[in-house]
Amino acid sequence: MKQRLLAVLLVLPALAMIIVFFIVPLLASIIGAFEVEGAFGLGNFSKSFELYSSDMIFTALIVSASTLLIGVFSIAIGGYLTLGENPLAVAVLRWLYRWPMFIPFIVVGQILRTFLAKNGLMNNILVSAGLLTPLQTVGFLDWRGIVIAFVWKQTPFVTLLVSGAMASLDRGTIEAARNLGASRLRILVEIIVPQVAPTILVGLILSFVTMMSVLSVPLMINAQSPTMLTADIAFRINAHGDYGVANALGLISLVMTAGVAFLYLRQTVKERS
Repeated sequence: MKQRLLAVLLVLPALAMIIVFFIVPLLASIIGAFEVEGAFGLGNFSKSFELYSSDMIFTALIVSASTLLIGVFSIAIGGYLTLGENPLAVAVLRWLYRWPMFIPFIVVGQILRTFLAKNGLMNNILVSAGLLTPLQTVGFLDWRGIVIAFVWKQTPFVTLLVSGAMASLDRGTIEAARNLGASRLRILVEIIVPQVAPTILVGLILSFVTMMSVLSVPLMINAQSPTMLTADIAFRINAHGDYGVANALGLISLVMTAGVAFLYLRQTVKERS
């Protein structure tokens, strides 16, 4: 009995933090989403779909496209770290690809805002190299900039998981495939990726949920419509003080991520069982 009481006391601070900072705000947001002028109804959701239906589609497409690209790049980088035959290139890539992990999203937004602008660093380099003229420069401060920011920021996180899973595989099957004349691409696609597919799925799901919650990147890079739901939520609160619609948009975002989160939970339960 004393051991159980001690265990409860040890868990209690963390549980209190979760309840106060996560559960209570979530419940308040859900209640506020259905509350309209002192009564309960679906008015906030009707207004949300009327004003921001295009932004909902835009958010889903941007995050889905970014997730797909993150998966492709993480598999490519992890595969080269596992199958690469140039020790120097592997060492440089292993050291270099991790840096974006330590940069906050707000800094990523500011960096890419100055890098991808029409008169930004990228176009200035291309003009100085003679590859473009000043009239040919194009800015990427739109949906493309958001995708670039998400992919650049989240790829190292997924790659770290994927490359670790690839490194733990039995090298016997890889060497056997090499002895039979299989190319590195075929080994990666047909032998390595199927074995690390659960890890890839978990990394992509976590990245999807993370990107759905980012506010700084769409605010800094894409200041036009359509935009992501996080920017709409901030706009409804800061410009109109409309917490009802903001809560409804937040609940819609929660529903959008719930299906993806369900896949993550199912995969975790499957691995533990």
